[in-house]
This record gives sequence, structure tokens and C-alpha cells, in this order.
Amino acid sequence: MTTGSTGSTFPKWQLALLIGTPVAIGLGYLYWRKSGDQGGDKLTKKRLADLKDKTISLDGDTSEAAGKQQAPDAKPLTGRDLANKHKTDGNAHFRVGKYDLAIREYDAAIEHCPTYEATDRATYYQNRAAAYEQLQNWAAVIKDCTSAIECNPAYAKALVRRAKAYEQQQDLSRALEDITAACIVDRFQNKATLVSADRILRELGQQHGREAMKSKKPTYPSKQFLKSYFSSFNNDPIGKLVVASTEQKGFIKAKALFDSAEYEGIVAACTEELEKSESESEYKLEALLLRGTFYNLIACYEEAKQDLDAVIELETADKRLRSNALIKRASLAMQTEPDSPGECFKYFARAETIDSTNGDIFHHRGQVYILTDRMDDAIADFERAYQLCPTSGIIATHLCYASYRQAAQNRDESAIGRIRKRFNEILDQYADCVECYSILAQVLTEEQKFDEADSCFARALKVEPDNAQIYVHRGLLQLQWKGDIDEGVKLIKKAIQIDGKCEFAYETLGTIEVQRGNLVEAIKLFERAIELARTEMSLVHLYSLKDAAVAQVDVAKNMGLSISNIQPNF
Repeated sequence: MTTGSTGSTFPKWQLALLIGTPVAIGLGYLYWRKSGDQGGDKLTKKRLADLKDKTISLDGDTSEAAGKQQAPDAKPLTGRDLANKHKTDGNAHFRVGKYDLAIREYDAAIEHCPTYEATDRATYYQNRAAAYEQLQNWAAVIKDCTSAIECNPAYAKALVRRAKAYEQQQDLSRALEDITAACIVDRFQNKATLVSADRILRELGQQHGREAMKSKKPTYPSKQFLKSYFSSFNNDPIGKLVVASTEQKGFIKAKALFDSAEYEGIVAACTEELEKSESESEYKLEALLLRGTFYNLIACYEEAKQDLDAVIELETADKRLRSNALIKRASLAMQTEPDSPGECFKYFARAETIDSTNGDIFHHRGQVYILTDRMDDAIADFERAYQLCPTSGIIATHLCYASYRQAAQNRDESAIGRIRKRFNEILDQYADCVECYSILAQVLTEEQKFDEADSCFARALKVEPDNAQIYVHRGLLQLQWKGDIDEGVKLIKKAIQIDGKCEFAYETLGTIEVQRGNLVEAIKLFERAIELARTEMSLVHLYSLKDAAVAQVDVAKNMGLSISNIQPNF
């Protein structure tokens, strides 16, 4: 699997969640986090469904006023009074589903309403938009809501209704801007509006993520990322391969580059090997496996599939090459099809059939089991991996972590105590394994033992002083532990100085800047993280963060507000 925030194969947001990292800033998410902290209503799936399609009510609709007849001797109504009567009659038609008749009455209300009665005119336009909405005439909805907002710029109902119409037309950027404005007008207190904002953010993030993935240029991860990635394989057939030749071309050159961590020339060197004739090429399968591995790492997924599949399907190939290719193919399936883990598990099962002595199969599959919340299966796989690779501190740590998660879910305090003792034994046994310190630090943070967690991160940095991911986690710890934003930001900026390709650092710092009200700076940071992202899932997440910040900047500008005035007080 691909490496995460500490060299682990857990995705960075899974590890970040352990220490309360703010990995999402959807308006609905922020509101419900606050609501939960204050003992508010829980946002269950049923409540989400109830709120999602809740009809926006008409304005000025009172059952008593509806249907009242004018006295025979009364003076004829004019101006505002006549307009109000047409509105009331329109509302009566609306309630019984006679939307065309309702529209005629709202037409008359607008015609007779004095132009200086801006609030009344806004109501009539909004109500007519509601009737058009029932007829699914989205262009008319947008036009009338725009007129209502011109009369009353802080008209939340009109903003929400226009956002819905834009969403129906797949104009998600405008929909997000309108729903963000409505959230600001409602001071982030309207639950239905916040849920809509979160939904639109996700939809827009998915749209932008898909578009970006199609045109994304190959980008090599940082050397630290690649070092962590390859350290998660105990039985890497390329790493263990000994080449006697000093020839500096083809696979021999690729292997030399790999051994010296000069990764960016490897794809070209492997291609050179594969272009040789059969009689000239001694390492075709090794070149396919290594090139496929790097195609995966630089997000050239179709090319990676072709190379890895070529190794997998050659039944006469060395089983170590095939099983390694299958592990990486499983990783690729999980990255490109995260909602369909079945494909991923098929590749692992096939790898086990080919080479059941390869501990990497069980190690990497165990991590997928953790992500899919199958702790019993994860523990079983990690135990088997550790039996096959008893010198691996990373596997020992992941086994301990899976056991901890299971004990925590079961609220088994005695088991938690035993596992904590085992963590300390692992630290003594594998003192140079940075993963041990980092995972334990996150467990300690979850238990709110912040000083011990900070000590673990400090020890991890002594082992790997250039590990940018650990600086990010330690910075986040300062925020949660002491509320020390300055120190937290300082540590995360240190991570960027160490590793300019640390996507996690840019994303996290951008999220902090959003919460500080520095949205323009946050957008720049999210854009840098987007440049470095390798999967569509990461791009969707990052674009959601960026789109939320952009919408707030645009709304503040359009409404003449300062950014600090529109931030919810969380």
C-alpha cells in the first residue's frame, strides 16, 4: 500500500484523525463538530436525509390571511395592499399545487408593488421562484432569486433556492458561493443549509478532482516518502537483487539509481532495458516490475497496471516478482477504486496462492483491513506477517496498533494496559524504527497523554531528523495540547523547509490558516498540496478544502465583509 504521514501505509488522514487533526472544513462538518461538543443534536443518517431535500418555505404565508374575502363596501385595494393580496392568493394556489395560477398572482403582486418596497418585492420574487422550482424551471428560479437578492442582499431563502437551482444545472461553483453566503447570513446556525453546503462541497470537490486527475502531470514524491514506501517491503525482490555488472545502461543503471536513491531516472532506464531485444535483455521482468512500481508512485496508473499485469500474468516468472507485483496491484486498486475494496483483496488472495511465505502480503493486507475496520482480520494478518518477518519493527508496531484499536473499541482496559506495555517493549527492541515512536505518540495523544506523546515525537526525530511528516504531527500536537498555534505553525513550516514536497504539511497548514481567517494564504497552500497529490481521492479532499476557502473569499468581497467577520466562532 502507499505510504502515509509517518512512513506508515495508513493514509495520512486516518493517522491524523487519531490526534484530532482538522482534515475537513466543510461548513456542515464544522457546525456539527461544534454542536456535538455542546451536547447538540447528533447528525444521524436519518437526519441528513430529512434535511437534504427539505422544502424551502414560502414567505408571508399565513393560513389566516389566505382566503379572507374583502368586504363588499371596502375601498378597492391599491399599491402595496393590492400587491399583498395577490401574494396571499398566490400562496393559496401554491399550497394546493396550482403552480401556474400561483405564478400569475405573484406576477400581479410584483406589478402592483411600489419599487421602493424592496423587502416586499424580494418576497414576491422569492415566492414566484418557489413555484418555478416546483415546475423544475431552473432558469426562471435563478432569475427570480437574483431579483430577490438584488432587493434584499441578505435574503437567505433566496440564496439557498438559487444555490439549489445552480446545483441542478451542475453550476457547482455558483451553487457553493450562494450556499456559503446563506450560511454567513444565518451565522452558521441553519442545519439544513449547512448540510447542503457540505454536499455541494463534496460534489464540487469530486468534479474538480476528476478533472485534475485527467490532466495531472507526473510528479515524483519526496525522497523521504519513497524511502518510507520501500521500507514497508521486507521482501522486495528488486532491493535484494545483487547485480555484478557495472554497465551503466538499461536495468543495471536503474538498479544503481535505485540503490543510491536517485529515483527520477529509473523509469527511463527501465524503458531502455525493455526496448532491448530478447537476446540482449537479461532483466525484462525486473525492469517491468520496477517501472510499474514507479509509474504507480508518480500517478501514471494505466501505465502501472500494464507493467504490473505483464509480470503477474507470466506464470513462469519468479514467484517473488509476481507476488510483489500483486501486492502493488492491490495497492493500485485501493487507490483508484477506494469504494470497491473487493478488487484489492482479490489481488492479495492471488499473491498468497503464489507465495504464502511472503510476509509483505499479510502486512499490507492487514493495513487494508484496518482501514475497512476489520480488526480481527488485521490482527490475524499482522501476526502471520510477524511470524514470517520477526525482525520487522514496522510490522510489530502495526500488530500492536491493530490490537490497541480492537481493545479500545471493546473498552477492554486490561487489554489496553497489556498493549501499552508491548508498545514499550517494541521501542526497546527496535530503537531505530521511527514508525514505533510515531504510532505510539498518536495513541498517547488519543489518550490525552500529551507530554508522553511529545516525548515520543522528539525521540522519533532523533532517529530521523529529516522526517517532515513527524514535524507536522508534532505541530498538530502543540495545537491540541497547549493551543499553541504559533509553535504548531512553526513546526509545520519546519517540515516544509525540510521537505518541499510534503503534501501533508501544506494541507495541514492551509487548514490552520483557514481557521485563523487567513483564507488567501490558505488557498495558496491548498494549491501547492494539489500539485503534489497523487490520487483522485486526495485531490477531491484537497479541492473541497480549497473550494470552501475560495467561496468564502468571494462571498466576503461581494458582501463587503472582512474575512474575520464571516468565520464561525469555533
